[in-house]
Amino acid sequence: MSNTALAETEGNTLFPIVLSIVAAAATGVLWAYANPIQLVPGVIQWRIFAFLPPLVGILLGWRSGFICGYLGTIVWSLLAGTFIPAHSLIVDGIMVGLTGLVPGLLFDPKTVSMTRTTLAKIAATCLVVGIVMVLAVSASLAYLGIFPFWWAFGYLGLSDIVPMIIGTPLLVIPALKILKSAHPSGFQRF
Repeated sequence: MSNTALAETEGNTLFPIVLSIVAAAATGVLWAYANPIQLVPGVIQWRIFAFLPPLVGILLGWRSGFICGYLGTIVWSLLAGTFIPAHSLIVDGIMVGLTGLVPGLLFDPKTVSMTRTTLAKIAATCLVVGIVMVLAVSASLAYLGIFPFWWAFGYLGLSDIVPMIIGTPLLVIPALKILKSAHPSGFQRF
């Protein structure tokens, strides 16, 4: 492989990795400071940017989506003062990471046409993966004695699932256009 081809391949792979880390930091900061509605003041807020991990997963690849969700959760919990090592690093981080991983696995813009049907499937996928995530996180919080299970499930469902099923399909097409104009030669999804 020539040096030029190798450099292009490395650059193409590096682009989504760097962008996913930047998105993770932005996700954590936005979750910590840009949530206007407090569902449980100081504890659970309506995370209007919960669509970022699935959106990053679809645009940049499933690994990038997982990085965005996992690191975003860690950044958020540290900034919000809700970091609980066993919960944040294991259950919450991994489950929120899966909200970026699963849509990224199922919807590659290079192989899937972004029609209304696809957008509906993206919303349905966000609903299912969101429910699984909220179930696991609620169970962890209940096990640790922080919140009762159903109370956590209801508020976390409102907090995360609603923005994911609305924001992800709504923003995927405009975000694809922005990415294509920012990197016209294309890039390798990560």
